[in-house]
Amino acid sequence: MKFLKDKSVRLFVILTGFFLTNVFIAEFIGIKIFSLEETLGLSKFQFSFFGKDDLSFDLTAGVLLWPFVFVLTDVVNEYFGRRGVRMMSLLAVAMIIYAFIMFYLGIKLVPASWWPETQAVDGIPDMNSAFAAVFGQGLWIIGGSLVAFLVGQVL
Repeated sequence: MKFLKDKSVRLFVILTGFFLTNVFIAEFIGIKIFSLEETLGLSKFQFSFFGKDDLSFDLTAGVLLWPFVFVLTDVVNEYFGRRGVRMMSLLAVAMIIYAFIMFYLGIKLVPASWWPETQAVDGIPDMNSAFAAVFGQGLWIIGGSLVAFLVGQVL
């Protein structure tokens, strides 16, 4: 662990760890859609856009963390340059793709015969379907955020 004695390397490792943690938390909580207005105690703001009425500020919970991700990118760029940001970004993309594959495989696994009914008393009649619904929706969030992340990092 000789390389960790260098303060700049330690800083890069810590910032990259925090960066990746924020990316993954954003992906995991991104399946929850919340009302920004109601969270702030405001009445729903409704507007029209391209003929679509009743639009409001319903957002994915993942938006809470992406500003930190991009600020961290700026900090790393300031101290470690484009190479540091590129390395951190490519690592994040690789880990997001890996997570996508693992979620997909997790959905496809055949559940133990007793598991789907384990939460029926709590109103969840089929845990396997609930798991697939939550993490399956997350796959779309991961795909979309991966594209947005790549565009944001390139720009």
